[in-house]
Amino acid sequence: MPHSPAGQERPSGRFFLPGPTEVHPDVLAAQLRPMMGHRGSTAQAFMKPIHERLQRVFFTARPVFVSTSSATGLMEAAVRNAGRERILSLVNGAFSQRFSDIARSCGFEVDEVSIPWGEAHDPNDLTEALSKDRYDAVTMVHSETSTGVLNDIPALAAAVKAFDDTLILVDSVTGFGATEVRPDDWGVDFLLTGSQKAFALPPGLSFGVASERMMKRAATSPHRGYYFDLEFFADNHEKHQATTTPALSVLYALDVQLDRMLAEGMDARWARHRSMAERSWRWVDEMRGSGVEVAVMAPEGFRSPAVTAVRTPKGVTGSSVTAAVAERGWIVGGGYGKLKESTFRIGHMGDHTLDELEGLLEVLTGVLT
Repeated sequence: MPHSPAGQERPSGRFFLPGPTEVHPDVLAAQLRPMMGHRGSTAQAFMKPIHERLQRVFFTARPVFVSTSSATGLMEAAVRNAGRERILSLVNGAFSQRFSDIARSCGFEVDEVSIPWGEAHDPNDLTEALSKDRYDAVTMVHSETSTGVLNDIPALAAAVKAFDDTLILVDSVTGFGATEVRPDDWGVDFLLTGSQKAFALPPGLSFGVASERMMKRAATSPHRGYYFDLEFFADNHEKHQATTTPALSVLYALDVQLDRMLAEGMDARWARHRSMAERSWRWVDEMRGSGVEVAVMAPEGFRSPAVTAVRTPKGVTGSSVTAAVAERGWIVGGGYGKLKESTFRIGHMGDHTLDELEGLLEVLTGVLT
């Protein structure tokens, strides 16, 4: 008998990982379309409306580049195209640390503004760090998936703008689609995200918006390489074709999902994510009120609408919570990195609804009481 893929029997709406997230059946089904050549007029006719709709959901007049890679690939693209010698990285969790590590592995000198995991960055600290030395770019994470912290990107970007030659590189992997993202208005030089988070697509694609300043820097960068050369992306985008061989099946899913996102409206999508996040936070308060010592890791005012990291009670591990939830037919995320055993994470993002979330919270209540 053929092996059944993991989760095949699980009903839709019970998959609350903080990525990959649940994918709507219509979006999954779009991947069954037949293959086509990814060059020529047929592919261009397919990609042109995708490019136009991507600009609408990203609220940008700039091209939105599509990469057949994980978002980690575009993190590398960001530092390779923006960096000349020195990078400053804001670190407050596992993925902001990854951004810093990528810059260092690409040969740049990297300084960090590191704060405890679970805290949000202060623009004043960023200004102080930038005043001490010259940096080609600053890396920062919008929604830190490991802790559920939402950094104030407009405020941090405003702090960087006082330093004319320093570019602003933003990982919005679990920010985009879950909360307001406006790269043009915020003055961000490169903003990136992945397909498998609040975009609610299968893994395999990432998306990047580069400012005019970023493109000018890329044109003279000696480190941009080949696969992630933003000039290469721009040249092919202008022709409405893929830069290299694309993940065509995921592009078919993207085509359907863009229509679904625009039909809902981005304001409504952000509001739905906010309502799910607030319900998760209230649930934590309710549990504490009943004597279960759980806590939201992120501070009030800096909480991601996409993911909530919950500190477990004394004597309860994150892995035991996720295992007990899985036994009941639901999936939540474990803690990440050094938080593996002290937290679990609820990925309330993508196309999930409040009703689905209520079902999960009922299960979690049963596990913890």
